[in-house]
Amino acid sequence: MSAATAPALEATHQRNSPRHSINVPVDLIALRFGVPENLPGRCTDISEVGVGAVVAGEMAAGQQVAVELRLPNVGVPMRARALVRYQSRLRCGLEFVGLSAEQRAMIRYWVHCAASQPAVVPAMVPASVEEEASGTARTEAPIVVAESAMPKRRIRIGRRGFFALIAAVVALAGLGWWQWQRSWNELEERNPAGPLRVSAETMEKRIVTKMDPAYPEAARTAGTEGVVVLDALIEPDGSVKHLRPVSGSDLLVQSATQAVQSWKFEPYVDPSSGQAVEVKTRIAVEFRLH
Repeated sequence: MSAATAPALEATHQRNSPRHSINVPVDLIALRFGVPENLPGRCTDISEVGVGAVVAGEMAAGQQVAVELRLPNVGVPMRARALVRYQSRLRCGLEFVGLSAEQRAMIRYWVHCAASQPAVVPAMVPASVEEEASGTARTEAPIVVAESAMPKRRIRIGRRGFFALIAAVVALAGLGWWQWQRSWNELEERNPAGPLRVSAETMEKRIVTKMDPAYPEAARTAGTEGVVVLDALIEPDGSVKHLRPVSGSDLLVQSATQAVQSWKFEPYVDPSSGQAVEVKTRIAVEFRLH
């Protein structure tokens, strides 16, 4: 899904469930090559449908991730599964998957607490005699309506009720952790073992077709040279499926990636099954001016 469809998607979610602004840390966990990767960020808005966030990492539309955040005034963290609906630069929209009734109640409780915070209202500050004489206009200053000035209903909880409340909080925390574990297990079930990791030396001997990278003119002018290291995912037929830069100059990474993308390897056969399988490996591409 392209970033251009993001406003329409957000509008749809607003109609179904209103979004509320929030500014709290959020942690996302995504599977890359079968390995969990933590992506930190900040949650910008939330509803019972999903969240908006600014995340330090790239994700693809339709990718499934695990989400963890802590709502103010809520004693336990909220953990859930979500689908990436869009990402534009660092901003993304996530749609909850299988949110429980308890988690929806946590969101509603936070919204209620946020709505009952003291409000700031403008009030006129009386002008001094000199100001009135000079015709200076009065200025507005914020006055905070103190929470203690509002009538409150006192709720008394007996000893039995107190212990019941503590038990409910503990149960909710345990349920949240169990749901988090179940959600993560479901993520891993999509690729429980992950591709085999094969050493760079082994895969280098299996190269069938290899194209040398073009030396970028900007790097040549700047006198930049060195080694670009790439994590590679190789298909069972020996073609390169995915590349991720690990290290190297930014002036050289793109040229190295374009070259390695066209490489072809001899299919790697898993000794335990006798079948050609997908493998992970690491590839180093060297750039030398002379």
